[in-house]
Amino acid sequence: MSPDAKYFPSASEQLMSITRDGPVFILTMLDNENRFTTEFCGAICDSLDYITEVIDKESLTEAALKALAVPNFVEDIFMPMLNKILLFTIPTVACVNGHAFAGGMLMAMAHDYRVMRADRGFMCMNEIDLPAPLPTGMSGLLRAKLPHHICRSVILEGKRYGSKEALASHIVDAVPDKDGIDATFELAKAIAKKVAHKSKAGSIIQSIKEDMYPETSALLLGKSKL
Repeated sequence: MSPDAKYFPSASEQLMSITRDGPVFILTMLDNENRFTTEFCGAICDSLDYITEVIDKESLTEAALKALAVPNFVEDIFMPMLNKILLFTIPTVACVNGHAFAGGMLMAMAHDYRVMRADRGFMCMNEIDLPAPLPTGMSGLLRAKLPHHICRSVILEGKRYGSKEALASHIVDAVPDKDGIDATFELAKAIAKKVAHKSKAGSIIQSIKEDMYPETSALLLGKSKL
């Protein structure tokens, strides 16, 4: 347990932690399998709210960043969480350290940038193979972030993308030259530090993201007219 870490939902129930490296906030999932339960999604949202509070309190200008049995979990909890990440008020970088299937891939795609470990893991939307429907908010997020032919392979084929192919397909933005989690994490931090100064724009960042993804956000929140 890091003495400088903030844990969510609490120090006694550690699902997420936040630490800082200069202007960069580092969110770490601590729940082994990291399944998207109501509690886990709540911990993520609480973590993001905490960062917002810190930014406001410090006037920070440089920063980068049971379940499915719950009625309406996807509509009321999971997709609003994705929307919160998508429109977050500072730049966000996802560090993909292993497999990112279904909800894991969607969470990564909601970030502004994605870094994937070179030697381990696949990114995949496997709903077609379950089979299970893909809500319009989720497919809308993928459509907004991926080229059409890649989105088709992701959604309709359930294709598994390793790091090299994910990079070539513009699913992720970077893959480290070295294997292992440390190299992946350091590259993600480097990207975060590179864009951290953009946080000087403050709430304008969220406004710009809202203009970039108006229909995606509406779909995730169930407000689309489609």
